[in-house]
Amino acid sequence: MNRVSGKSRDETLIEMDRTAWSNGEENNGFHSSSLVDKESFHLENAVVDKQLQSKDSVYFRDGVRRIDFVLSYIDDKDGEKKQDRRKEFEANLQKAGLELETEDKSESEDGRTFFLKVHLPWEVLATYADVLKIKVPFKANDILDKKEVPCSWLFTPIRLPEHVMHPEPDYFTSTFEKSKTDFFLIEDKDTFFPPSTRNRIVYYILSRCPYSKEDKDKKGIKRLLNNGTYTAAFPLHDCRYWTRSRDPNCESERYSLYKNWARFSRCYKEQPLNLIRKYYGEKISIYFAWLGYYTEMLFYAAVVGLLCFIYGLATFDENVWSKEICNDSIGGQIIMCPLCDKKCGYWKLNSTCSSSWQSYLFDNTATVFFAIFMGIWVTLFLEFWKRRQARLEYEWDLMDFEEEQQQLQLRPEYETKCTSRRLNRVTQEMEPYLPATSKCARSLLSGATVLFWISLIIASIIGVIAYRLAVFAAFASIMKDSPTNKLDVVGSLITPQLATSVTASCINFVIIMVLNYLYERVAIWITDMEVPKTYVEYENMLTMKMFLFQFVNYYSSCFYVAFFKGKFVGYPGNYGYMFNKWSGLRNEECEPGGCLIELTTQLVIVMVGKQVWGNIQEALVPWLCNWWVSRNARNHPESLYSRWEQDHDLQDFSQLGLFYEYLEMVVQFGFITLFVASFPLAPVLALINNIVEVRVDAWKLTTQFRRPVASKAHSIGAWEEILNMIAVLSVVTNAFIVSFTSDMIPRLVYLYAYHPGTEITMQGYINNSLSVFNISEIPPENRPEDDENPDWFNSTTMTTCRYRDYRYPSGHEKQYSHTMQFWHILAAKMAFIIIMEHVVFVVKFVVAWLIPDVPSDVKARIKRERYLIQEYLHDYELEKLKIQLIQNGQNSEEINNCTCPTTAASPMKIEVLSDCLA
Repeated sequence: MNRVSGKSRDETLIEMDRTAWSNGEENNGFHSSSLVDKESFHLENAVVDKQLQSKDSVYFRDGVRRIDFVLSYIDDKDGEKKQDRRKEFEANLQKAGLELETEDKSESEDGRTFFLKVHLPWEVLATYADVLKIKVPFKANDILDKKEVPCSWLFTPIRLPEHVMHPEPDYFTSTFEKSKTDFFLIEDKDTFFPPSTRNRIVYYILSRCPYSKEDKDKKGIKRLLNNGTYTAAFPLHDCRYWTRSRDPNCESERYSLYKNWARFSRCYKEQPLNLIRKYYGEKISIYFAWLGYYTEMLFYAAVVGLLCFIYGLATFDENVWSKEICNDSIGGQIIMCPLCDKKCGYWKLNSTCSSSWQSYLFDNTATVFFAIFMGIWVTLFLEFWKRRQARLEYEWDLMDFEEEQQQLQLRPEYETKCTSRRLNRVTQEMEPYLPATSKCARSLLSGATVLFWISLIIASIIGVIAYRLAVFAAFASIMKDSPTNKLDVVGSLITPQLATSVTASCINFVIIMVLNYLYERVAIWITDMEVPKTYVEYENMLTMKMFLFQFVNYYSSCFYVAFFKGKFVGYPGNYGYMFNKWSGLRNEECEPGGCLIELTTQLVIVMVGKQVWGNIQEALVPWLCNWWVSRNARNHPESLYSRWEQDHDLQDFSQLGLFYEYLEMVVQFGFITLFVASFPLAPVLALINNIVEVRVDAWKLTTQFRRPVASKAHSIGAWEEILNMIAVLSVVTNAFIVSFTSDMIPRLVYLYAYHPGTEITMQGYINNSLSVFNISEIPPENRPEDDENPDWFNSTTMTTCRYRDYRYPSGHEKQYSHTMQFWHILAAKMAFIIIMEHVVFVVKFVVAWLIPDVPSDVKARIKRERYLIQEYLHDYELEKLKIQLIQNGQNSEEINNCTCPTTAASPMKIEVLSDCLA
């Protein structure tokens, strides 16, 4: 695009006017000239040509009034209804005190789009700041921060400049009251409330403003966007992300965020959380605070996991059982029974040599230690996050947010749909409510819908398993003489198991994507139907519904491999089948290397594949969409492509924008905790991903999306409960993985109870762990066809085959029933589960008890602030009373009555859009 250098004459005049007004006299923290007078002067004297106005301007044409929100629309030929709605809506906005300015479509780069710019005057801003109980500074913080970080000089390379990390001074704050404006530290009304607070208040008004004369329940910008009356509604970014604004009165915070936070070259730097909060609001900033903290804690888990993996490599040569499998005189002489009916032949145990060595890397004694460590790590993670969150709640003035949210910020949809009213016992005001019968009916319908969709995904999983069982035999027959078997490097890797897994995974992936797409819309619909009272309730209810579905979707395959596959196989002559014997779908056995290595493979594929694809999609898709939308604008002169047009061409940050970010990280958290006993390197992969994830999320939010409406959040919401649930479940799943999926317990039982001779050794373990079956007793329906057996198989000399189990051989009085060793191993497995769970849960409880949720210094600051609020309010009222007495001192009757003087100027009449003030 062409760059316009310098400033136009009119532009300079506007900036001079703004500077002149900013240097005006002050009285009690205010400018002596009122904002209305200032704006009136500019409206009468400033005439600005858009061609000469800065492309980064975030002000009305007068150069004074800030654009707090922008609405766009296209005037359709058949849009009379839309025109009427817009006319009524905009009239009601003006009644509410907002100031509007329209950019004609002829001045837009596409020649079709109108832009309606919205400004929030001080009178309206102060009114709604009072309504929403927004906290503002009243005194500089006088508590010295005595906390000293040991060896802080080591962290110098990751530090950001102080003005970036702390863009605002530290103040004590109190809820704003319009009647006491001189109590607060107001230096300039124009900048007292940051743009994020201003756009939040504007959206609060927009979401409650009616647009129909006939039906006052028809209100809110959300419905107008849904029916096409407006095409977009968004607050403006303050500048282009790659350069500062040319307007010196603009903050250029977007540029600072991009320079210090969103670039990939800054991946080793700390995050400027206070600047993120100032620009985007608390809800987005607390997500990045949590993501950064999670990444920090992953470092410790990754180090321990890496050490466990190194231990597996260091003790590689001590793997006696793998040596026996690979030995031609041991594993090469053991003939294994067929893995499927008819189409699978006999095979030798030494064909599993490579997978046995791979399995040992993750299935060793260090794995047990790591499973216990992760159970404790997850407790430390959650407890220290509570402390970090408590500190942020205090620093960001969110301590009383929950009460404010419940009492004041009702969802407009709740106010509209709940026609019944009742008295609030706390506020003694009439408020909307949903009758208990209607609430129960809606909840039951919602629960039934969620159960139906979860059943649907389970049914699809069963279908995929049936597919695997059905095609395995077909692949085994087809690939027996395949040309790929003759390839030197990959010939041995292309197996029927691989072909079955790949095709089944592709089918499963398609099913997951389709059901995700459909269920997302269903979840939103049923959550809307339940009519949650507040935005927090709405998001929490939607989160639980979506996560339950995603939990089944993402973890079902891992749960199947870990706890079901290979557990119900039976034995030759009495195999287990999925539905019944006549279905022919014989239950799957584990891979030749065991189920643990298959669980590891499944975990790596799902986890790494999801993360890589997610990051590419998050970064590439918005960039391509923005490139396509703005391709025509690049041919226009820079001065024509205004700030609102640039932002209009960006992607919209949807209501579920943060939800998907949380979901991605919580699903990852589940992978590294629920199944970590099978793959100690999972935290390492998660750490690498998250270092990239922080910058990808920051980059796309800063450069590819419109500025989201700022909103408050004092915590990560329902995700915290989900993390607690996963933490508890992870202890159970890892105990069962070590006991039933890995071979750790059978090996230990053999080592200490069944080893031959007097010396403790693992020699002979393989032969001990395989049972013997007489080939002649295999039923014809299970016996492999003649042409399926390998060339080396001789039915006359080879009369028995082996299978993985502990059963008596043929001819024994208890033939093919479980041996005593089987029951010893089972008892040891159950004992390990009980001991591990109790040890980890006791440690978790002690750790949680020892670590307080709120740091002591934060408690002291909270008490200090509450004390100061009371003290300063008392002094303020006392000082005000003295002034009144001095002013009225000439009249003794007025002194006795102590009447307060009335203000000469009548306040601006505003139609307040809130049922809470009715």
